[in-house]
Amino acid sequence: MDPKIAQKFPYPVDVESGKTYFWCSCGMSNNQPFCDGSHKGTPFTPIKFETDEDKKVFFCGCKHASNKPFCDGSHREL
Repeated sequence: MDPKIAQKFPYPVDVESGKTYFWCSCGMSNNQPFCDGSHKGTPFTPIKFETDEDKKVFFCGCKHASNKPFCDGSHREL
């Protein structure tokens, strides 16, 4: 089962030090790029992300990156 492509470009997000994020791996969340539980009943599970610094990250929007949860340009091949 392939994930749903939420969008074919990354989600730039300013993340905060010490905060936990759960990236949506199924593509069905209405709270992209984060999990809202829509994966229930599927083989997908969210990916936990934490950081020790405030920074901007680019979360994968196509859900096909090999470096999940980050964009690696895989959307260009879809």
